[in-house]
Amino acid sequence: MANSRLRGLTWWRKWAKKDWAITAVGFSLIVFLFTLISDSWSRRDDSNLNNPFDHTHDLVDLTLVRNAKNKGAFCLDGSLPGYHFQKGFGSGSNNWLLHVEGGGWCNTVSSCSSRKFTRLGSSKYMESQVPFSGILSRDPSQNPDFFNWNKVKIRYCDGASFASHPESEPKNGEKLFFRGQLIWEALMDELLSIGLSNAKQALLSGCSAGGLATLIHCDNFRELLPKDTTVKCLADAGFFLDEKDILGNQTMRSFYNDVVHLQGVAKSLHKDCVVRMEPSKAGFVFLSLDCLFPREIIKNIKTAVFLVNPAYDIWQIQNILIPDASDPHGDWRNCRLNIHDCNPSQIGILHGFRNSLLRALGEFQKIKEGGMFINSCFVHCQTWMAETWHSAKSPRINNRTIAESVGDWFFDRKAVKQIDCPYPCNPTCYHLDFSRG
Repeated sequence: MANSRLRGLTWWRKWAKKDWAITAVGFSLIVFLFTLISDSWSRRDDSNLNNPFDHTHDLVDLTLVRNAKNKGAFCLDGSLPGYHFQKGFGSGSNNWLLHVEGGGWCNTVSSCSSRKFTRLGSSKYMESQVPFSGILSRDPSQNPDFFNWNKVKIRYCDGASFASHPESEPKNGEKLFFRGQLIWEALMDELLSIGLSNAKQALLSGCSAGGLATLIHCDNFRELLPKDTTVKCLADAGFFLDEKDILGNQTMRSFYNDVVHLQGVAKSLHKDCVVRMEPSKAGFVFLSLDCLFPREIIKNIKTAVFLVNPAYDIWQIQNILIPDASDPHGDWRNCRLNIHDCNPSQIGILHGFRNSLLRALGEFQKIKEGGMFINSCFVHCQTWMAETWHSAKSPRINNRTIAESVGDWFFDRKAVKQIDCPYPCNPTCYHLDFSRG
């Protein structure tokens, strides 16, 4: 892994540790994985220019949402939100796949203000073209079930999984736009106008914070489309756990608390969750916060959902289980960067985190329409990279790739509840390694 490519991000460290306890690693992982994809494209043989699936055909232009300004839908810095659209063809002409980009959250005015100067807070810094690979690829060998669908990559620039609200914007003169919910609505309006409204089949997907956005907006996506349209949702690495860190601190809960209150996220959360939890919880603070965790969100989703999640999610291990503040002496440093460098005691703790995930999924496993692919890899998002989505070396459970498992579920070919054995039993796993600088 070319981890040295991340050295240019050292300016990131100027932020306060509290601000970046959650956000920085998420962004670094996104950049790192994007670098892997870019490298894989660049290594391909350019002599195959007549191949309709060559990478030059999968560079997709950025489109800014046309009516965003009129709707008050802005990125954190006030720029217009954007997306990349690739038109479907053949039998997929009336089918749509949307993929929401990930990239963490911001929980303070300071971190959101700094985020304005990145592609996660401003379309001014977004790439004008991005490659479509993995679940977005139009190569049938890489994406057998969805290759010819209309595909959209939704760029993420609000810092709250498209759930922020303008009423919470700072009143002290700091220019920050909390318009995530409005961005979602403006995007949907535009996509509906260019053909989504005629979809016969539609899949809303997302990675990391985009996976959480997928869960938050899944039922709304269903409601926007005709009743006879097959609509399902896929959250990749978006099942964030409400777990204590190794010192017993509720790091993730505290962080989410800041996000919810800073950006007014409660208004986008499921009302049934708030009603259901009211008898047992005192105060709206805890009601809205609990309802942001996927374990609660999925209890209310009526639309069919598929969960792709590594049991040893590197992002969650580095930010929920073992955040920097919980390891002041660096005892976990090597393990956090490379699971192969964990000692037996540390592996035992990681197994405990896996068990927490499986317990949190207990009720979901009983839902007939639901699907899951929980592998034992040390990775984060897995659907938008060919290497992990569907290739000769992709992770497998029961000899099925993630792409094959999602396809089996979406097209009702078979029930899919794939749960891997504990690490290190699966030799097909794709493990991230940040130890080689």
